Amino acid sequence: MILSLAAAVAAAGSGLNSSSAPEPANWSSVAWWEEPSNSTAEPAVRAAPPQPRPATEVSPWDVALCATGTLISCENALVIAVLFYSPAPRAPTLVLMGSLAAADLLAGLGLILNFVVTYLASGWPEAAGLLSAGLLLSAFSASVLNVLAVTVDRYLSLCNALTYHTERTLTLTYAMVAAIWLACLTLGLLPALGWNCLRERSACSVFRPVTKANALALAVAFLLVFALMMQLYLQICKIAFRHAQQIAVQQQFPASSTTKGVSTLAAILCAFGACWLPFAAYSAVADPSYPPAYGYAAALPAACCSVINPVIYAFRNPDIQKSLWLACCGCVPPQLSPRPRASGDV
Repeated sequence: MILSLAAAVAAAGSGLNSSSAPEPANWSSVAWWEEPSNSTAEPAVRAAPPQPRPATEVSPWDVALCATGTLISCENALVIAVLFYSPAPRAPTLVLMGSLAAADLLAGLGLILNFVVTYLASGWPEAAGLLSAGLLLSAFSASVLNVLAVTVDRYLSLCNALTYHTERTLTLTYAMVAAIWLACLTLGLLPALGWNCLRERSACSVFRPVTKANALALAVAFLLVFALMMQLYLQICKIAFRHAQQIAVQQQFPASSTTKGVSTLAAILCAFGACWLPFAAYSAVADPSYPPAYGYAAALPAACCSVINPVIYAFRNPDIQKSLWLACCGCVPPQLSPRPRASGDV
């Protein structure tokens, strides 16, 4: 999870090491990885009158990332608006869904900010690049951790189906969400606090300004998160199929609800792995000598995970579907008529 953030952060700070991306004005006089004292080695350049910067060709990869960020922002803003105005009672699942949508919304805004800092505001100070990197790191880390939290929630709802609604309180859910955001915001502050490679180019990973050591640590952390999700998914399948007959007998927990929960989680894991695993593997083994296009090709699918999340989580939820139908058409289709909420719903 964290590695996704790292990658995104690096992409934010440097446009994924693309040689076509312009450096901010205050980095242009001296290479941004060099010490400031080295700048005196080129007095002739400093003595020359300032010349207008030539127009820099915009990378299609950066345009694609910015467009993806725009789509992410629109989707998740809609989810947050629906959750905020929905008359449905606040349930732990909806709280986690709102937290995930907020993380993905920030990720989309971070991709847009990265494009602005790289191409439209190159004269901004160095802190702007670090801010963009930190925002992406925090947002994508929170997105991955919230996906893990939803997986844990699904596991608890099936493992303790009879006591889930009494044991899984809103207070516990809010505490978990607060812990996730505190950890991710702290992680996002690290680049601005000096945990970067701006002054030591040899220490940079393929995604600047993240160092090689930090990129490797983030990649390993993500793989551990994904392994935990896989283990929980296997346990959910085992529980669901072992007790499907007994659950079907209990009217408030129909078998179709359990099947829906398992199929949704399967879709989540497949999409999550397909989007993030290439990014994790590449950030762990690659170095700055690799072609920039490779980094973009790994980062773009990872960003697309935030496009898929609202479709998998929010737009398949009956409460959100009803709110969307009411907002758009003023009516609710018969298939979305009120029914007892089962623990298998996602």
